[in-house]
Amino acid sequence: MAAEVWRTRHRFWVETPLGVGAEPRLDALAHQLGAVLRLKPGDAIVLVNGDGCEYLARLTEVGARRAAAHVFDLRPTNADPRIELTLYMATLKQDKFEWVLQKATELGVARIVPVVSRRSVVRHPATLAGKRLRWLAIVREATEQCGRTRPPILADAIEVHAVNLPADSHGLLAWEEAGDNAPSLGAAVSGVAGAVAAGQPLALLVGPEGGLAVDEVQRLTADGWQMVSLGRRILRAETAALAAVAIVMERCGELA
Repeated sequence: MAAEVWRTRHRFWVETPLGVGAEPRLDALAHQLGAVLRLKPGDAIVLVNGDGCEYLARLTEVGARRAAAHVFDLRPTNADPRIELTLYMATLKQDKFEWVLQKATELGVARIVPVVSRRSVVRHPATLAGKRLRWLAIVREATEQCGRTRPPILADAIEVHAVNLPADSHGLLAWEEAGDNAPSLGAAVSGVAGAVAAGQPLALLVGPEGGLAVDEVQRLTADGWQMVSLGRRILRAETAALAAVAIVMERCGELA
């Protein structure tokens, strides 16, 4: 019976300590549980809070503004990423950027940094502040859907000239004008996969529609970013981002 109950597709992220016997308040989820999903007391749900486990619970209260559950089982999950990949993603048109946030979460990105460059649609980080709550909701919903217990960290938007590669990270800059001398992304990742598996953080930067400007790329490479190629074809920014993340994850064993 327990195995059958674990198959519930109702999975929710909560910011509260969990454990067998806990009775968390779920008031923030009350509308979704009752009005949207039409769940009732006694129905099973799965809760996650980022500690590496899934918690099986039964609803004990579902009202218009109040909800609660009783946790009666737990199990560890291996869906959280083992490597630390930060995606520095140039902002795109709203629907495309939100799509990247969702899919990057599913693929296992650990941290996402929105970047405003010269050719970005939105030209100033402060303009994006109002989108943060929606973006957080998107990555949390993607976390619930894909089986992770920890959503990626979503940093505040920064301008491209403020991007600084952390001293302990290896940075990869995907650029459509990289040229024949630049290694493929796959080859570059294979060269550092051992260090990444041992705990070295990896950073990936992808530009906007129209690409990064030459002077922006020059500053980034001077700061230590390694220029890489995504192949012979010109990809849309959102395609480039997710193709690049998938390549990184495959070469680092995250898709095995």
